[in-house]
Amino acid sequence: MAQRDLELTPVYIAYGHLQAEVIRAKLEAAGIPALLEYESAGLILGVMVDGLGQVKVMVRAQDADDSRALLDTPADLAASAAEEDESRPVEPE
Repeated sequence: MAQRDLELTPVYIAYGHLQAEVIRAKLEAAGIPALLEYESAGLILGVMVDGLGQVKVMVRAQDADDSRALLDTPADLAASAAEEDESRPVEPE
């Protein structure tokens, strides 16, 4: 296994564990393995001061560009438009 395969790089910095978990789930749903790096004191105490609440979303270096591109892409507008179409009231005939 090459050294580059083992190298992790941050692709997102969240301020709170919940936000970081959502980002990690989005990456993993796209087939990109991700890990969270954080100070345990921030999670236990719920403090967001001096980096304690900071959570880094880490991916393999080889996946970094794809990860950033995925995170920069807005939510699927076609899917949300389809949901809106289904929720329209029925028009009288």
